[in-house]
Amino acid sequence: MELRQYQEEARQAVEKQWEDGIQKTLLVLPTGCGKTIVFAKITEDRVRRGDRVLILAHRGELLEQAADKIGKVTRLGCAMEKAEQTCLDSWFRVVVGSVQSLMREKRLGRFPADYFGTIIIDEAHHCISDSYQKVLRHFENAKVLGVTATPDRGDMRNLGEVFDSLAYEYTLPKAIREGYLSPIKALTIPLQLDLSGVAMQSGDFKAGDIATALDPYLYQIADEMSKYCRDRKTVVFLPLVKTSQKFRDILQEKGFQAAEVNGESEDRAEILEAFERGEYNVLCNSMLLTEGWDCPSVDCVVVLRPTKVRSLYSQMVGRGTRLYPGKEHLLLLDFLWHTERHELCHPADLICTSKDVAQKMTENLEEAAGFPMDLEEAEKKASEDVIAEREEALANQLREMRHRKKRLVDPLQFEMSIQAEDLSGYVPAFGWEMAPPSDKQKATLEKLGILPDEIDNAGKAAKLLERLDIRKAEGLTTPKQIRFLENRGFQHVGTWQFDTAKKLIDRIAANGWRIPEGIRPGEFKEGD
Repeated sequence: MELRQYQEEARQAVEKQWEDGIQKTLLVLPTGCGKTIVFAKITEDRVRRGDRVLILAHRGELLEQAADKIGKVTRLGCAMEKAEQTCLDSWFRVVVGSVQSLMREKRLGRFPADYFGTIIIDEAHHCISDSYQKVLRHFENAKVLGVTATPDRGDMRNLGEVFDSLAYEYTLPKAIREGYLSPIKALTIPLQLDLSGVAMQSGDFKAGDIATALDPYLYQIADEMSKYCRDRKTVVFLPLVKTSQKFRDILQEKGFQAAEVNGESEDRAEILEAFERGEYNVLCNSMLLTEGWDCPSVDCVVVLRPTKVRSLYSQMVGRGTRLYPGKEHLLLLDFLWHTERHELCHPADLICTSKDVAQKMTENLEEAAGFPMDLEEAEKKASEDVIAEREEALANQLREMRHRKKRLVDPLQFEMSIQAEDLSGYVPAFGWEMAPPSDKQKATLEKLGILPDEIDNAGKAAKLLERLDIRKAEGLTTPKQIRFLENRGFQHVGTWQFDTAKKLIDRIAANGWRIPEGIRPGEFKEGD
């Protein structure tokens, strides 16, 4: 099988991490981008090198899918380590294993510590739990790859306790732009649902309390769905089985061909197949379908299980992001959840890396309630709004900083001038990044014209120094040029070429350090 470009890049990046001596690394691919295919090819690579490979997951469906995909992609057979089945004495070099089975001390003790040379963890955002950690500690010298679809920075910080690096990340916006996933349109429904009385449990909203808070609104939600979902194939996520079953009945009253599945459904497979065939147009479930189920023709997702956990939110929405003939976009219905104490996930969290942009995008979507908005367009508008607000705040801040060190550029001014959202929105993920900047980093930054006092972690300092090297190689303006010209009213000097800025500064110097007649700094563009 020929891999897509990003899949091959991911494969090579993982192998490079291991070759460089990094034992535990992470791979992030959005739902629908073929993460199982990638780790199947990596599995094949490791087997060719003589390793025995363990694919570790927490659900039987994921293990079966992994074994099936590895067989189809590589023709390698897989042994199973689950319940009564064991891989010991099997001649297969690939093992798919249940973490719930392997974590048991008696079972784990039957394996030598060097039995597996490579361990691949599917849905790696679960691996922070004690059960996974027990298995990883037993096979402590194995190379480890964690594969996940979540882009959550909060998860990344936690995963940084387990993994030493992020080998490769392919983002949802990039996958949409490059045509591998469906565009998403978010529709904010102007129906305010009160969650202020909902308690927390294990870091998220308590499902039972959500169900109680949701119950009075179910008929209104069904009415809203009647406006937008009649001609769509819709999956609805709800907090409890009884709520899911009740909502199915309400939808049927409203004329929908609605079905419901849960973990106890004896006819679950038949219902899912009937839904895929089009016999039902709405499928209700209580969080059953977040992992291990694919139906590419789904073109509408309704999240009635509000969550703080971005990985869970991404998984729910991911049920509708796959491509399908005739499918123009995925419609994502978002409700105005009211909560006084807790932040929760919104469509903006799927695409925004900056918290400020996500917050602004959510505000914009709520203002446009009732009108579907393309997520990429909404993110672009929110980014522009945030930049404008930051520039206004920066202008105020710069006025207050007049008496600070005049020869150095504040990092915020530099980042805004070069329009580097990745720097201004940077959040450290791994341990070394969170440490304070080293004396060497601070001295180098100051030498290059950046005021280091406002940089509070080594990761940000490293990114700034890397960016300065790249800009020098590309012949772009220096921090000192940016400071000089922007302090005289010129804008976005960070996007100019070094020579342009130098010629302008030379003209100003020749004019007695006054702006030459005919030049208006606020309107001046590179090339004038």
